[in-house]
Amino acid sequence: MATPDRRATTLALAHALSAAERGLAVLPLSRTKLPALRSPHHDDPGPACHGACGRFGHGVYDASADPARVREMFAAAPWATGYGIACGLPPFRLIGVDLDTKSGTDAPAALRELGLRHLFTVPKTVVVLTPSGGRHLWLTGPPDVVVPNSASRLAPGIDIRGAGGYLVGPGSRTDHGVYGTLPGTAHLPPAACPRALLRLLLPPPRVPHRAPGGHGHGLVHFVLTAHEGQRNTRLFWAACRAYENGLGPALADPLTEAARHTGLTEQEARATIASAARMTGHRP
Repeated sequence: MATPDRRATTLALAHALSAAERGLAVLPLSRTKLPALRSPHHDDPGPACHGACGRFGHGVYDASADPARVREMFAAAPWATGYGIACGLPPFRLIGVDLDTKSGTDAPAALRELGLRHLFTVPKTVVVLTPSGGRHLWLTGPPDVVVPNSASRLAPGIDIRGAGGYLVGPGSRTDHGVYGTLPGTAHLPPAACPRALLRLLLPPPRVPHRAPGGHGHGLVHFVLTAHEGQRNTRLFWAACRAYENGLGPALADPLTEAARHTGLTEQEARATIASAARMTGHRP
């Protein structure tokens, strides 16, 4: 277990509470940018739990804007030196655009190129500077759209933090340095994601479904053709569409089997499908 740094933890808690006051759901992070609280089910071979047990340690599913709960989480993790901000949750439904500059990539230039090609400009919004020289742009999404997480799908070095993901909050201290806001942006509200960019962040259009016998064939095929780095995102998207169309229970097993063929474990697949069910307002 990491040695507590009381000053860093106190500062992280203060920043986290400030974010929670704005309506952002937060959770404590360690210096490695990972959730600070270990899963209480670490040695449990049973189905994945996303917080139904009432204990801490479920990663982004612990995130809360309730100050009392935030204080409880940090009290349980005195080694935390940062905090994460959950994406995809109301009221902002935050979408994080992570622009990396490592490994010879120039993500800001790639985003500008995408804007020229697809006719959009990124509005003024909160910009968080990372210790490595990257930038996190905070955007908001509409209430009826689920933006999935992705890594370098738009362009090399551009990662997207959407539903089920989180951003490292400004003021967090990690092994590589401190996250901070770009001067002049801290007071800004997260700006609405341009529609043209939003379309790029979503998976391909919904595949038409056939009646029984061919129920959800297109969704299962969509998962089967996922490459490494897309598997969980595609499964989550397909499961969301299945539940939205009343096919969730019927497609749970076929989607799980398809995900297993792409390399996910059955436990990982079931957990992702259960998350999609909750995200769309259904019981898994």
